Amino acid sequence: MLRLHDTLTRQVVPVAPAGSRILRMYTCTAHEPSGLADLRPALLADLVRRVAERAGLRVLACRSVSDLARRNGGRGVNGDRDSESASFDADALALNMRAPEHSPRTSETMGLVIELIGRLIERGHAYATPEGAVFFDAASFPTYGEISGKPGSASDWPLWEPAQEPPQGSAGDDAGPVWNGPWGRGLPGHDLECSATPLRFLGPRFDLYVGRADLCFPHHERARAQSNAATGQEAAVHWAHSGHLLFEGRPAGTGDVVPLSGVVAAGLDPLAVRLALLEHHYRRPVDLTWDALRAADEELRRLRRRVAEWAESPSRPINGAHAERVQQALDDDLDTPAALRLLRELEADESIEPGSKFETFLHFDHVLALDLPADIGRI
Repeated sequence: MLRLHDTLTRQVVPVAPAGSRILRMYTCTAHEPSGLADLRPALLADLVRRVAERAGLRVLACRSVSDLARRNGGRGVNGDRDSESASFDADALALNMRAPEHSPRTSETMGLVIELIGRLIERGHAYATPEGAVFFDAASFPTYGEISGKPGSASDWPLWEPAQEPPQGSAGDDAGPVWNGPWGRGLPGHDLECSATPLRFLGPRFDLYVGRADLCFPHHERARAQSNAATGQEAAVHWAHSGHLLFEGRPAGTGDVVPLSGVVAAGLDPLAVRLALLEHHYRRPVDLTWDALRAADEELRRLRRRVAEWAESPSRPINGAHAERVQQALDDDLDTPAALRLLRELEADESIEPGSKFETFLHFDHVLALDLPADIGRI
């Protein structure tokens, strides 16, 4: 059974509750134009899903899609944000990530957000100001900081922000939409959707919250505080974070660094990005480079040729000894570097028949999702 490092407890634990056949998982995506760093937690969630499903679990997945983009202190909806959301969905598909069951846009869940703010006020965890703002009372949540390891007093943060009046003489069309709330016209704080969305689609208590390490503080701390204060319990049982991602030494969190389309434009298979990331443990910081992506692209093509060659041989059963070790690596905190190394050892083992290598590689390609059979019939 899959075990993951829980950021909250700092222990490697089973992610599915004992006796349950359902894994409820939420993935937080960044509130900015998508880049490679946004795809790394999505890849982590995809791996969790694939390994869990191979173990017979049903996975109920939810992922936030923010279509509220800030612009000089304001937000816009649709327009550029629509294309960014569509781009993220297309990028996830290009990396063979399975779509979650629920992927609502923030603008579609505004009723849930307003309802959540009202509940927090009723429970004494939030307060409204005469100006029409609502803030979370950080002092009402003493365990703030436990995920990131940054305990101590936190400043109150906004749950509802009053709408800013457009400058005199301005049409105001680019200021973005606002909503009518009980506290006046405004828009939600940055962190609300990552509480309202999983609570609505996964329930008041779900198994796993997946996100980027660089969003752990303060975003995930705030999301945890809001969710727990609203439900009176640990809403997310476990937390898993993907490590920081750089590209050529620069933060890879924005689309202007290197979007996936830039990798494809360079003539590389998009799944070379998936393989390059699988070569590193999901919790480790990674500095991707063009050289690393080109090497991953070459390795991906080489592996596909090998699988195509083995497909010409008589079929043989999966090699049990090798398969067991690979599965153990995946179950043990998703050790994909070890899994890939073990598969390469299988490839080099001349005592194993080609048909057995073929079946074993295909078996694990259901998790690695590198399209290893792609060259069958082409060589």
